[in-house]
Amino acid sequence: MKASVFIATSLDGFIARANGDISWLGAGGSEDDGEDYGYKAFMDTVDILVMGRKTYEKVLTFETWPYGSKPVVVLSSKRISIPHSIAASVEWMSGAAGELLSCLAERGVRHLYVDGGKTIQNFLAAGCTQQLIITRIPILIGNGIPLFGPLTHDIRLRHIKTRAFASGLVQSTYDVMG
Repeated sequence: MKASVFIATSLDGFIARANGDISWLGAGGSEDDGEDYGYKAFMDTVDILVMGRKTYEKVLTFETWPYGSKPVVVLSSKRISIPHSIAASVEWMSGAAGELLSCLAERGVRHLYVDGGKTIQNFLAAGCTQQLIITRIPILIGNGIPLFGPLTHDIRLRHIKTRAFASGLVQSTYDVMG
């Protein structure tokens, strides 16, 4: 099974402000420019999305559920509330990254999208991530929630490609070597 990360960061490596605010994400381009930075093409390859509880709670504040009927697993040590409107495609699970991958592989999942700071960090630390697609937004926010946290060992990456967009965003794709 392939596990991929597709995420945006500030140029200084943060995925959100300390309070969870992500309003700065629009700083790199116009929402009206029609560019999705490869997101739809990426999502078309994904069987299921796995996110942490804090990311899930943030996404619930959006005007609409952005994943349509794409299956979503919310990882949390505590049971979560799932609104009826998305209950057919969202489920709660707990456990380590490796256990989750085994469970999802038994269901026939081939490509999973990992989202949320701690969830991404846990999957990387467990050696369960194969690909990182990181879009850097040309803004410095100074502090906040970092994409990467402390590691017990180095994780080698192999650069695959980098794209620069007219909006100023720069997107790099890496394979995780271990």
